Amino acid sequence: MSKTDFETARIAMVDCQIRPADVTHYNIIEAMLKVPREVFFPEKLREIAYTGEHIQVKNDRYALDPRITAKILNLININESDLVLNVAGCYGYMANILSYFAQAVVMIEESELAKEAERILGEQSIDNVIVKACPLVEGAGDYGPYDAVVIEGGVTFVPDAIINQLKLGGRIVAIFM
Repeated sequence: MSKTDFETARIAMVDCQIRPADVTHYNIIEAMLKVPREVFFPEKLREIAYTGEHIQVKNDRYALDPRITAKILNLININESDLVLNVAGCYGYMANILSYFAQAVVMIEESELAKEAERILGEQSIDNVIVKACPLVEGAGDYGPYDAVVIEGGVTFVPDAIINQLKLGGRIVAIFM
């Protein structure tokens, strides 16, 4: 696909998936129109980056459906003074969007995905996201405490280590399986 085709797909994603999902915050819609989702996928998956479904990026890992991403952003209500922990951020798409709203984002991921996310975010000139390779259940206490935590992977519980990194009155969004 050409750059123009991806731009057309991005607009269609917002108009046909995000807006009908009752995501009405203009800043979320604007960010999703600006961020080139396709660059956050390996070359072989870029053509399906804007489909309305989860995309398998590794055997046991998926990038979230854009509607779910938008709903999470809508729920977590990030503001410009927030420090955000993004757990299981795959290649960094959510971290990039969070960076539009937060003071800073710390994204944690497994080593292989973290390296790619750091490269991609650097290419996108995102300077308020730190990528840390570490076990996901540990969080990143060395950068916290956090105003908000976004857990992208499906979980059966939120690890105590991550809960303990949240500021009093902070917010967590997670997808429970």
